[in-house]
Amino acid sequence: MFPKPKPALVPNTYAYESEPMVKATGFREYDARWLFGKEINLMGIQALGMGLGALIAELDVKQEVVTGHDFRGYSASIKYALISGLLASGCKVHDIGLCMTPMAYFAQFDLDVPCVAMVTASHNDNGWTGVKMGANRPLTFGPDEMTRLKEIVLNAEFSNKVGGSYQFHGNFPARYIADLTKRPKLKRRLKVVVACGNGTAGAFAPDVMQAIGCDVVPLDTELDHTFPKYNPNPEDMEMLHAIRDAVLAHKADVGLGFDGDGDRCGVVDNTGEEIFADKVGVMLARDMSAVTANAQFVVDVKSTGLFVTDPVLQKQGAKVTYWKTGHSYMKRRTHELGALAGFEKSGHFFFNAPLGRGYDDGLISAIAICEMLDRAPGKSMADLKDALPKTWSSPTMSPHCADETKYGVVDAVVKHFEAMQNNGAKVAGQKIRDLVTVNGVRVTVEDGSWGLVRASSNKPELVVVVESPVSEQRMHDLFEAMNVVLRTHPEVGAYNQTI
Repeated sequence: MFPKPKPALVPNTYAYESEPMVKATGFREYDARWLFGKEINLMGIQALGMGLGALIAELDVKQEVVTGHDFRGYSASIKYALISGLLASGCKVHDIGLCMTPMAYFAQFDLDVPCVAMVTASHNDNGWTGVKMGANRPLTFGPDEMTRLKEIVLNAEFSNKVGGSYQFHGNFPARYIADLTKRPKLKRRLKVVVACGNGTAGAFAPDVMQAIGCDVVPLDTELDHTFPKYNPNPEDMEMLHAIRDAVLAHKADVGLGFDGDGDRCGVVDNTGEEIFADKVGVMLARDMSAVTANAQFVVDVKSTGLFVTDPVLQKQGAKVTYWKTGHSYMKRRTHELGALAGFEKSGHFFFNAPLGRGYDDGLISAIAICEMLDRAPGKSMADLKDALPKTWSSPTMSPHCADETKYGVVDAVVKHFEAMQNNGAKVAGQKIRDLVTVNGVRVTVEDGSWGLVRASSNKPELVVVVESPVSEQRMHDLFEAMNVVLRTHPEVGAYNQTI
């Protein structure tokens, strides 16, 4: 009988090599992530594989799983430990080798396999590992599945059986690249900086962008799992500055940066300025709704209010639904509504047909951006950005709030603003026009200024964002109104109160 995992073991001991270690906090709302060696060991990964196989059977899904791994020095060994657990549970495993996360999602369709278990730490620093999982393409696990998986693994509720099998699919990336590039080439010859931070996307992104007709300027595309220059995360300033410098040096039309597992794409315009992902989403929504009548989009609650107030989107009949932050939540809602696309402020974009199959893929995002430029002859990326109405936005602020109390605090904040709306009370001098409470509370007042408070899915923190389409002062007014409410909760730590 396989032993129950321990929450902690001391490395370089008999117990560490003979018992599974799995720290419970590694099971997040929609994927799993641990510090390898400190929070999980290889036997713990094996237990995860057995637990995943048991959950798949419990969900009454065919026990066939696509698996692959990102480019880190330890990811292959973790994948094989995971595979050993899946095999023990009776699963047929389809291994596609080194790949980006969206390549594993694509394999579910291309190989007609229902489940996926992708070994990746995404954009996390070296030392981290994790698994992105799903059993109903194109969706990935949400809180219900992750909670049940945690119970199975930590309680060793395995249902191992004979019948597991393994198949390796050689040169699978060629199938993925062929699928992405079977489209008309761009009419406009775009010079594109393709930045990968020496991460997994470097093996694939330059070829894809070249195949659709771009002149590619490669930046840190050589695979090196030590990440010698910067962590491959297109939200980090180090990577964005490197892209900016390359765009300016090569007079490129756009800079595209891909994260460690290739499911996100960051954008730098031709002047070297970063365009935040939610504004990129508005630009793409403008482009897509111009050619698709009554286009529907899903955006996360952290994203700009321009999705609702932009006159171009209004004129083109675009419909927008705000939803919970988190790639699994957004993917699921985009799928349920049959929306043309979903846009998350973190840079996870979800395209349904004709562009995609509903999962997040940084290369599909990059193709959509290039096709948008192709349909705007004579206009630069900066021109398209500058055509958006101006808004004043805060950075995402993250005041500390313990995991044990953060959801209670947010519930109280939601009730506070609901009561204000019911009583006709004013926030920052104006009545509440709209409340969105699918994920914390997003308070929008009469002039379109808004503020958000929600609990972080992954950290002992709250998430606070404010934006105004009117002025910087109105942004500060909304921030102070939200801050006054938060200050009534001593559980909330200090944070930047002078945005």
